[in-house]
Amino acid sequence: MPSTATELVRPPVRAAATKPYALIVEDEAALVELIRYNLEKEGYEIEIAMDGEEAILMIEERQPDIVLLDWMLPKLAGIEVCRRLRSRPATRNLPVIMLTAKTEEADRVRGLDMGADDYMTKPFAMSELVARIRAVMRRIRPALAEDKVQVGDISVDRSAHRVTRNEVEVHLGPTEFRLLDYFIQHPGRVFSREQLLDAVWGSDVYVETRTVDVHIGRLRKALSKGGGEDPIRTVRSAGYALNAG
Repeated sequence: MPSTATELVRPPVRAAATKPYALIVEDEAALVELIRYNLEKEGYEIEIAMDGEEAILMIEERQPDIVLLDWMLPKLAGIEVCRRLRSRPATRNLPVIMLTAKTEEADRVRGLDMGADDYMTKPFAMSELVARIRAVMRRIRPALAEDKVQVGDISVDRSAHRVTRNEVEVHLGPTEFRLLDYFIQHPGRVFSREQLLDAVWGSDVYVETRTVDVHIGRLRKALSKGGGEDPIRTVRSAGYALNAG
């Protein structure tokens, strides 16, 4: 019996990376490469935008975990990019570190008032930039700054690829682990099936949305095996969320 058209065209599913994603918005090529090199060593996935308009478009397509934003950019200034990000509910809390050659205190105050989480004056040491990024991530996105994360009675150890609930080990497949890891970065937040597909499977592969339901079911079953309450909440017509505690 012939396969359905969907099965014929479906490409292999690519495992999505769980590493944090940083967007560098900077038009100085040498500095971009230096930052990229140092952050990739720290385990970050990196994308580059060379002007402010490109940065806005890239963030709309896929939201990063942190933005390193130059003040002086072609097409749209970094300070305006930051203002727009803070004016939109979806990006209001997106971590932003401003990078600038401006040294006046008034400029620093303006950048912070516009919503930047931190501000670094060029030239700066890469070790200091990495330390500032760690500090911002610990404060704003603690689940991405640590190998071991706990929400309620669920604990995830990324380095050991180990999950426990109430100190009892939970055995998960790779996809269920990535799903839980993504949920635990944003406890309580509701994600649509499409958002989960983009985040866990990747936006450049074709996977049916019902696949999300299958893996959510497996994740629920594994997490509830010891008789605990189901930690995954279904929100009708919206998606799924991990209960925050």
